[in-house]
Amino acid sequence: MLATLSRSAAGVGRRALASRSYLTHAQLPEEHQMVREMCRTFADTDLAPNAGAWDKNHTFPAAAVKQLGELGLMGISVPEEHGGAGLDYLAYAIAMEEVSRGCASTGVIMSVQNSLFGFPVKEFGTPEQKDEYLTPYAGGAKLGCFGLSEPGNGSDAGAASTTAVKEGSEYVISGTKAWITNAHDADAAVVFATTDKSLKHKGISAFIVPTDSPGFSLGKKEDKLGIRASSTGNLIMEGVRVPETALLGEEGMGFKIAMMTLDAGRIGIAGQALGIASAAIDCATNYALERKAFGAPIAKLQAVQTHLSKMAVARDSARLLTWRAAMLKDAGQPYIKEAAMAKLAASEAATMCGHTAIQVLGGMGYVSDMPAERHYRDARITEIYEGTSEVQHLVIAGNLLKEYS
Repeated sequence: MLATLSRSAAGVGRRALASRSYLTHAQLPEEHQMVREMCRTFADTDLAPNAGAWDKNHTFPAAAVKQLGELGLMGISVPEEHGGAGLDYLAYAIAMEEVSRGCASTGVIMSVQNSLFGFPVKEFGTPEQKDEYLTPYAGGAKLGCFGLSEPGNGSDAGAASTTAVKEGSEYVISGTKAWITNAHDADAAVVFATTDKSLKHKGISAFIVPTDSPGFSLGKKEDKLGIRASSTGNLIMEGVRVPETALLGEEGMGFKIAMMTLDAGRIGIAGQALGIASAAIDCATNYALERKAFGAPIAKLQAVQTHLSKMAVARDSARLLTWRAAMLKDAGQPYIKEAAMAKLAASEAATMCGHTAIQVLGGMGYVSDMPAERHYRDARITEIYEGTSEVQHLVIAGNLLKEYS
């Protein structure tokens, strides 16, 4: 369905920056409203009713992911010639919010496919690499993952201990990547490895590595606080041999590729966080209207109204920051600071909304019969992955200082 919108949506992002008029969903271009309605319907009918069971049983939502591919959501910004929908990042942010409102685990699976795997292949891949690793992935037939973090480096992306040694026409990759989303369900991984230690972060290169390669194995599936329907684990490479055609970009470009990927990916995570915040607001507001105390719905109580007000203000403020970052990217303008702002504000709004929803529900918010506790657990990771809140502050402040220098 999304593919039919791509041609009419072309150029919308470029016009968006000039208009700066998108304050509500009703003011979005028709194409973006259609994307939102499609994703909202899918979330309400297929995701939200199953999200609790998927979370409780740690079940990968395979059928839902297949449907995401059929809807065009697994390659939303990938050009049509490579099986994608060819839409812009504003559409991506909107879709991420609505999908994540239904199920945050499904949202992060979609985010990794679009941002962390699809983006670097789309931007730096050769025509042959795009044919093999973009087209089937954009359609959802296969899944990808992103191997940057390691057990000992965390936010220090330039300290990659994984190595790739050139031997003839092959690279031999050895090392372990940690906290990898989609690890146990991916068909290929974008892996960052050091090809020249003397150059430090400038000696890091990126490779596309099939997960069925000899010497490639997985660690245990992590038992997580939240987003438990998505798989997270270690990628273990012990002498994995890949052809030199597996190199993504050029040798030494890995750090640049990783940073550019994360900069763009933060828009997607902001969208995921907005979806969690929206789900928490839905849960708290509906409960407040139904739950009676002292002879009236608790929605009549000023204290409860204050809670709901704070949630809405935080969510809507973060949404505008997210749309701004997406529109700047679509317009070809600098957006790194704005994407970091969006990710920071949206992730903190999600955590606050999750916390406050439980407070509104009281005891009912603390039990798994209601989704409030799941929203609270799911929200917490959005302040950590694809750059912690502390890293976002550094990115924002660093760019702000440059503007004043």
